[in-house]
Amino acid sequence: MIDLAPVAHILGRLLLLLGGLMLVPAGLDWALQNGNAEAMLQSALITSGVGGLVVLSTQGSLGRAFDIRTAFLLTFGIWVLTPLAGALPMMLGAPGLGFTDAYFEAVSGITTTGSTVIVGLADQPAGMNLWRGMLNWLGGLGIAFIAMIFLPVMRVGGMQFFRTEGFDTFGKILPRASDIALSLVGVYAGLTVACLLVYKAIGMSALDAVVHAFATIATGGFSPQDSSFSVYPGAGEYAGAFFMAIAALPYIRYVQMVTGRKDALWRDPQVRSYLVWMAVFVLVVTGWRVLSSDMALEPAFRETLFNMVSIMTGTGFFSGSFAAWGGFALVLAFVVGVIGGCSGSSSGALTVFRVQVAMGAVRAQVRKIALPHRVEPVRYAGRAIDFETLNGVTMFVTSYILLIGVLSVAMTLAGVDLQSSLFGIWSSLGNIGYGIGPMVAPTGTYIDFPVLAKWVMIVTMLLGRLSLLAIFVLVLPRFWRG
Repeated sequence: MIDLAPVAHILGRLLLLLGGLMLVPAGLDWALQNGNAEAMLQSALITSGVGGLVVLSTQGSLGRAFDIRTAFLLTFGIWVLTPLAGALPMMLGAPGLGFTDAYFEAVSGITTTGSTVIVGLADQPAGMNLWRGMLNWLGGLGIAFIAMIFLPVMRVGGMQFFRTEGFDTFGKILPRASDIALSLVGVYAGLTVACLLVYKAIGMSALDAVVHAFATIATGGFSPQDSSFSVYPGAGEYAGAFFMAIAALPYIRYVQMVTGRKDALWRDPQVRSYLVWMAVFVLVVTGWRVLSSDMALEPAFRETLFNMVSIMTGTGFFSGSFAAWGGFALVLAFVVGVIGGCSGSSSGALTVFRVQVAMGAVRAQVRKIALPHRVEPVRYAGRAIDFETLNGVTMFVTSYILLIGVLSVAMTLAGVDLQSSLFGIWSSLGNIGYGIGPMVAPTGTYIDFPVLAKWVMIVTMLLGRLSLLAIFVLVLPRFWRG
């Protein structure tokens, strides 16, 4: 029998944290006297009240045994239950969303997907846009922490490979995790401040700089502008591309650099492949755009760089009219979005590590066909990959591709056209946030999607953020019997 009290206690503390943080946008709205402060304050009181009651009722439970099943359940609870609190300000105040739309927006924020159902973002109260950015930032920090601590322990999608990186801490997870968390928060906050200062220096307003910095470092994509980075062409696109690119690098390497391993980032083969692949895709699409139109090289390169980096990192910012670039660019963008950023970051999709392992497995199998008696192990970073890790990666890649097809069909059955369905699922499962298709084009949002289709996307966003198999295991009876 799983002891739910420690899970409930931690979730209660998270609610207390969210309630306290809601006071920040409430204070901003109160200072600006825009009429939205009361709704923010009500949301903060409700969230803190519920969280406080849960914490009090489970007092003393945090010291109990914390096993793998508890880690699965806690991870699930964080990404499914905390958006309920995140949705409250959007229901009680501006923009006055219904439950489905508010929960969609909150899930999109906390999973760092970046898809939105809000039309007229620039007209929303400043506190509301700040809260959306804060959801992105908090979600990205939580994802980085879980990717470093829990997923390797839970052996999800081949992530157990990283248990040998000096973070194999299960059994003594709380004291060791607290040390790691302090380093992670410092790195994460430092990158955010640097990004914010650069954005302010290139001419963004204070609110835009803060929200965009939060969303950039979280690879979240929520913007206070309907046209995203199109408002800040030139320097804004270059700065955005740079910070999005470094935000999708594995945070474990940043922590190792802070603790003395200065070459940790570049020695990672995942990082090198990530940068090379990104450069190749950007150059190919730039060349195609220049050769197939009368567009000048610099603007073509700048727009391509920004949008392709945004897609590969799963951020979701956009600049210009990307959807109108033509079929070739869309196909390559689809491939880039499926690959994603690095494992151990807040980026989603397959991740470079899993793609590298899958490619290595294919190469090994081809060589074995030519030389059947030859032993050909799959290697990564000079180390042979064990069967369990290889099997986890294979299952993840297969499940990911299969889900894109199955859920796209489910979307069409819910009343969405094929292109909007395919890219909607692609965007949700990879936590990318881009909207492409006839149903998205009129507003640039998912507001016109049927309610059922929005719930399909909500489930898909959670599946993508929970690494697919982490959520499937919870429906197995044996999980609960233990």
